[in-house]
Amino acid sequence: MQSIQHTEFSKLRRQSGLPLEKLEGILGYSLRTLTRYEKGETLPKPPILDALRRIVEINPKSKSGHSFKFIDLFAGIGGLRRGFDELGGKCVFTSEWNSYAQQTYLANYRDAEGHVMAGDITQINAEDIPEHDLLLAGFPCQPFSIAGVSKKNALGRKHGFACEAQGTLFFDVARIIEHHRPKAFLLENVKNLVNHDKGNTFMVIHNTLKNELGYHVHFKVIDAKSFVPQHRERIFIVGFRDSNDFSFNNLVLPDTLSGPRIGSILHSQDGGEKPEGHYTIGKKAIVSDKYTLTDHLWGYLQGYAEKHRAAGNGFGFGLCGPDDVARTLSARYYKDGSEILIRQRDKNPRRLTPRECARLMGFDKPGRSKFKIPVSDTQAYKQFGNAVVVPVVEVVAKHMAPWLLEEQEINSKNVSRAS
Repeated sequence: MQSIQHTEFSKLRRQSGLPLEKLEGILGYSLRTLTRYEKGETLPKPPILDALRRIVEINPKSKSGHSFKFIDLFAGIGGLRRGFDELGGKCVFTSEWNSYAQQTYLANYRDAEGHVMAGDITQINAEDIPEHDLLLAGFPCQPFSIAGVSKKNALGRKHGFACEAQGTLFFDVARIIEHHRPKAFLLENVKNLVNHDKGNTFMVIHNTLKNELGYHVHFKVIDAKSFVPQHRERIFIVGFRDSNDFSFNNLVLPDTLSGPRIGSILHSQDGGEKPEGHYTIGKKAIVSDKYTLTDHLWGYLQGYAEKHRAAGNGFGFGLCGPDDVARTLSARYYKDGSEILIRQRDKNPRRLTPRECARLMGFDKPGRSKFKIPVSDTQAYKQFGNAVVVPVVEVVAKHMAPWLLEEQEINSKNVSRAS
């Protein structure tokens, strides 16, 4: 009897196209309970199976295989797409100019891709990009300012995003949105985008998206330390073509003070994990000595920190123990690792390994296959330092989900809690 119930729950869950994590919020039962149903350890009540059947009936993914299509611009190593893959979306176009980032991206998403990786987005015509419901872009922020519209009118010059954002990479996002008119977009950037150039940069971006392109725009700065042991603030800009009641005001985030600590992402070094490449060695998978700072570099960093401390500046290295939260991982981490150094007993501190960086950025987590890192340590540090924290994207994606589905919303409004 148990195996029959388990088979039906598993079958319906797969037909729904939704992971257990998503069903947790829909059905109102904990992930632990749903996992027990999935494994057949506990019999689900009939109303739970009925709720799953209703989800299958209204979920477009159960009919077409995918609930929405999206494109991934300035893709890096695919941090933004991971949250929307989990929702059942299909990536139909990817653009990333850096060849090393392309290598990592294709190593991890090749099986899911049905298209060729595109390069420099500035060289791609909008009409050559497939139709899509959602545009994702972690676009680089390049400086640009606002010129007076009245002056430009007097000179007969263009104004609006066609002029003010021209020559910046945001312009490429805007022209693609203008051409395709996707149902929604999600843009990600550094927190300081809001204050850059005394707020003018963000004003141009917001005005372009809202007034020039006609989207309903929402934005929020989120600190990733709610999810990973790293203080990393990023702005997420969401836009919808059609009016709806989406709001970041009701986005529930875990308490940043109760987030995980750095010890949770470090190599165990006790035999609990297998040795990996040059990151760890021996039966206990001890971190390789190559990540320990040399006496010369450690001495330099201490001297540099003392110099700036005496001058009243805050520059210096960030030394972490297992119970600490790290500073922001940056693309320059490959140079000296100074922002996140790990204490070691009777040794100089060490850098994180690329595998630990993958965990720190949420690309790896328990129950998920290891993120493939096919590039050198230098390139890996740059890639993870430029990436977005995956669990943050996942929570934003889930918050957007009801308005991405092409048919009836799948949430607690139409699937009452099974009891």
